[in-house]
Amino acid sequence: MGILVDENTRLLVQGITGREGGFHAMRCKEYGTNLVAGVTPGRGGQTFDDDVPVFDTVEEAVEKTQANCALIFVPPPFAADAIVEAVAAGIPTIACITEGIPVKDTIMVKRYLRGKSVDLIGPNCPGMITPGARAKVGIMPGNIHAPGRIGVVSRSGTLTYEAVGQLTALGIGQSTCVGIGGDPVNGSSFVDMLRMFNDDSDTDGVVMIGEIGGTKEQEAAEYIKSEFRKPMAAFIAGRSAPPGKRMGHAGAVITGRAARAEEKEKALAAAGVAIIPGPGDIGRTFQEVMA
Repeated sequence: MGILVDENTRLLVQGITGREGGFHAMRCKEYGTNLVAGVTPGRGGQTFDDDVPVFDTVEEAVEKTQANCALIFVPPPFAADAIVEAVAAGIPTIACITEGIPVKDTIMVKRYLRGKSVDLIGPNCPGMITPGARAKVGIMPGNIHAPGRIGVVSRSGTLTYEAVGQLTALGIGQSTCVGIGGDPVNGSSFVDMLRMFNDDSDTDGVVMIGEIGGTKEQEAAEYIKSEFRKPMAAFIAGRSAPPGKRMGHAGAVITGRAARAEEKEKALAAAGVAIIPGPGDIGRTFQEVMA
C-alpha cells in the first residue's frame, strides 16, 4: 500500500528530546505510526512519552528496536552527520526535516550514498505519509489526508498540504504523499518517486508540485515520456519570480532559462502531463484528468 512508509514502518526520531523533534514525534505517534525509538547523544536511558526508549546512538537503537525508518530533527551543523549515522546503522528509509544544511555538507552526503540502497527524503522537507496505513513520518498535518489511490510528490511543503487538502475535499484519497524538499541538492528526486509510484499497484495517478530553479522537473518529464504509465497533473510555482532572486527555498532561484516555470511546464506538457494553471486549481484539474 503506497510507497516508502506503511504498517511495517518502525520509526526512530533523531533529536527526539528537542522541542521540534519531540512535538512532531508525538504527532507521528498519535497518527498511528509505530514509534519505537529516539536518539539524542547523552540522553540514553531516558524515555519519551513514557514508553519510547531514547538511545545515545542510532546503531544501538536499531540493534535494540529493529527500527527501519529515521526521522531527523537535528540542527544544521550536525544534520549531515546524523544522516550518515542512520545510513551506517542500516536504516533504508530516512527523512531529514532540517532546513539550512550547508550545500557542501549535502554534497558530501550524496557521495556517501552512492551505491547504497537508501531512500533519503530531504533535507528541508515535510517528510511522507501513507494515509491508508496510518504511517506518518514528518511534519505533514495528518488530519487533511484521506486513504486512497493518488500519489502526491512535491518540492514545496506548504503546496503539498494545499494539494492534499483540495484532493481530500473532492473525495480523492491519497496512496502516499511525499515532500522531497526544496534545497539545491537533496536526496531522492522526482524521478525516484515517480518510479516508485509507477511500480505501486495501489497508485492510480499522481499530482506533482514543482517550482522554479534547477532542472528537476525537466528530468521528470524525460522519465514520464519514456516510462511513466499513469495519469498525471503538475503545478509549477514561481511564474512571476524575477531572475536571480531566491524565492523561499534555497533551490528556488532562476539561474538560467531552463530554471523558469514556463520552461518546466513546456517540458511536462510535451510528456503528456496536464498543467495546473494555478494553486487553487490543483484538485479540480486532477479530477478532470482522472475523468
